[in-house]
Amino acid sequence: MDATSAKLQVAGFYDKPTGSIQYVVADAQTRRCAIIDPVLDFDEKSGATATKNADALLDFIRENGLEVEWILDTHPHADHFSAAHYLREKTGALTAIGEKVVDVQKLWKAIYNWPDFPPDGSQWNRLFADGESFSVGGIPAKVLFSPGHTLASITYVIGDAAFIHDTLFMPDSGTARADFPGGSAARLWRSIQDILALPDETRLFVGHDYETGGREPLWESTVAEQKSKNTHITACRTEADFVAMREARDRTLPMPRLILHALQVNMNGGRLPEPESNGRRYLKFPLDCL
Repeated sequence: MDATSAKLQVAGFYDKPTGSIQYVVADAQTRRCAIIDPVLDFDEKSGATATKNADALLDFIRENGLEVEWILDTHPHADHFSAAHYLREKTGALTAIGEKVVDVQKLWKAIYNWPDFPPDGSQWNRLFADGESFSVGGIPAKVLFSPGHTLASITYVIGDAAFIHDTLFMPDSGTARADFPGGSAARLWRSIQDILALPDETRLFVGHDYETGGREPLWESTVAEQKSKNTHITACRTEADFVAMREARDRTLPMPRLILHALQVNMNGGRLPEPESNGRRYLKFPLDCL
């Protein structure tokens, strides 16, 4: 282990209702950290929002004497609300996402018929380009454009770790779906090849785990493990094979139950709709659009 990877500390926080994993990534030397893909709690049955997940991250950060430098989203999520805006208000840290989020905003602006919405990425403090470098404390980081699941998906490579969200899952769970608006199984395949081109010892941290076979949730593997054990990668040796498998599988999957709720929040940087004249907030729910 080199000096950089020795300083990198990764803590995962599992949200069972959505199968999501949130991360706090810290430089042990400077005590600076990044939060990746935080979840804002939402109960679609009651319409209630809460900050239990985000507050647990803040508790961990405070207990470990960390300072939040970045609040990072890998893409606009379809299965949970992002807590990025809430955490920005609590910490003052910079929010960031990939620059292709503007393509997702334009697509979903039309779906929601939201004429006043600015699809320019201004909802975040920083829009990262493919290959752009930054740092978490003293640990170098770079952005790897990883479309396929969405138009805007990115991977964060920080030290010896990569946060790959909806590309590869744990090896026993295969790969992510690619049938959302703007998705592409062929682009997902190419994004996965870019991830698998990282050094074999690179630690890979997934964005979801669905407890395959009833096991406990898992979220860390390596490039080498994914190459040798991932059920979809080992079964599909060519892009054509993968696309055929992925598209056939996606046709059997229902849409995520929160996709229409979540995108209008997440394309707005995690901001809930503004209160109306009665002081209440309302989600817009398009019918027959998917």
